[in-house]
Amino acid sequence: MSATSIHITALDGIVNVNSLFTLAVFIGLAWNPTDPNNSLVDPIQQPGCTPGPKVAENLITFHVYSFSCFLFSSLVALGLKQVTRLVRGGAHHHHHEDRVLWAFDLAHINRTALRVGYVVSAAGSVCGSVFLMLALVNVVQIKLGMLGCAGGSRHGYGAVVPLFILVPSGLLIYVCTVFYAFTR
Repeated sequence: MSATSIHITALDGIVNVNSLFTLAVFIGLAWNPTDPNNSLVDPIQQPGCTPGPKVAENLITFHVYSFSCFLFSSLVALGLKQVTRLVRGGAHHHHHEDRVLWAFDLAHINRTALRVGYVVSAAGSVCGSVFLMLALVNVVQIKLGMLGCAGGSRHGYGAVVPLFILVPSGLLIYVCTVFYAFTR
C-alpha cells in the first residue's frame, strides 16, 4: 500500500467519523429541550432538580459548536485528500504497446503543511467531540434532573460518569495516535 493511499484512507476515516457525529448533532438539534414532556423529573417531588432555560441554551450552544468543529475538520480533511490525490510519484514514463506515456506531478505538497493540516483536522474533531460530550451532559440534566441538586440524581451521575471517563480516554488515544503519525 503506497503512502498516498494510506493518507487518503486516514482522511476518509476522519470524514466518515465526523459525518456520523454531525448526524448525531443534527438529531440533537431537532429535539426540543424545552418541551415539559422531555423531562423525567417530577417538579413536585424534586423541586430543585428541574433544569432552567440556561441548560437548554447550553445544550443548543454546544450542539452548534460541535457541528461547527466537525464540519471544519471534515472540510480540512477533504481539502487534504484532494491535494494528496493530485500528487503522483514524480515525472516518469510508462511503456504501453510501444508508446511512451508521460505522467507529471500535478502538484507538489509541502510535507510540513500536510502534517499541520492533519493536526488541524484532528483538533477540530477533538473539539467537536468535547462539545458533543458537554451537550450530552445537558441532555442528561434535562431528562434526569440537574446534577448536584438536593434530591440527587443517581441516574444522572450514572450516565455522566462513564461519559467523562470513556470519551476523554478515547480522545487521549486518538491524540496520541495523531501525535505519533505527526512525528513519523
